[in-house]
Amino acid sequence: MTGIPHAIAIAIGLAATAAWAEVRVERSTVKSGAIDVPIEVAVPDGKGPFPAVLYVHARRGFEDPDRDHIRTLAGQGFLVVAPDWQSGRFIERWPKSHDPETEGDVEAALDALLARPEACKGPAGIVGYSRGGYYAIRLAARRPGDVAAIATYAGHMQNPNANEPDQLFGVAPEILRITAPTLFLVGDQDYELRRMNIGRAFYALHERGVPVELQAYPMARRAFDFRADPTPEERIAAGHARERVRAWLARWVCRPLGR
Repeated sequence: MTGIPHAIAIAIGLAATAAWAEVRVERSTVKSGAIDVPIEVAVPDGKGPFPAVLYVHARRGFEDPDRDHIRTLAGQGFLVVAPDWQSGRFIERWPKSHDPETEGDVEAALDALLARPEACKGPAGIVGYSRGGYYAIRLAARRPGDVAAIATYAGHMQNPNANEPDQLFGVAPEILRITAPTLFLVGDQDYELRRMNIGRAFYALHERGVPVELQAYPMARRAFDFRADPTPEERIAAGHARERVRAWLARWVCRPLGR
């Protein structure tokens, strides 16, 4: 690396750190029937209004990498609400099956996000990680007027409870109904089945005229952006992915007044 790119990288890193430091994080709960759903809210510096983003975590659970992620999004200017769809129902980490009841918990968080006084009036974006991508398309199909765009990291584009043939050869029926512009991000070393489902979802959305883009990262493994042992390529991919998502959300989700 030459001195100029290194200097640029340092400048970008310092700017991101400064923005991150100004983010305010709140912890609260929202009601979903009889369930108290824990949420974390990341609020950017400034008066707003801010474009609203719902962050839906993967089945590993809501963890520190997710907290870092929502702070990054808020540092980029987005108001973020992140529900913990597992702990409110005492669901263990890494559940294999999908509990449809948790969809109501995520939807309650979306309602809380849209009701925030700092939120720009209009539909929200959704960032879904792995299983979180499935929640995203379910919400977008059920409430198209409230979902402006989707960005998914290794998004699960099939019902986790579907039978094996559907997992191998199909995509979730919601893909045939949603209209929200969708960005897929995935490492090219991710599980083959996940890459196949994402590819099929990409083509299905494109054929229907839904704005869609697929970003594949060479030499990037599953969860390339929060691994404890990232390769140099994965470090670059992680930064690139955050910027791709920022640009995608800024393109489709309402912008603060005066910006």
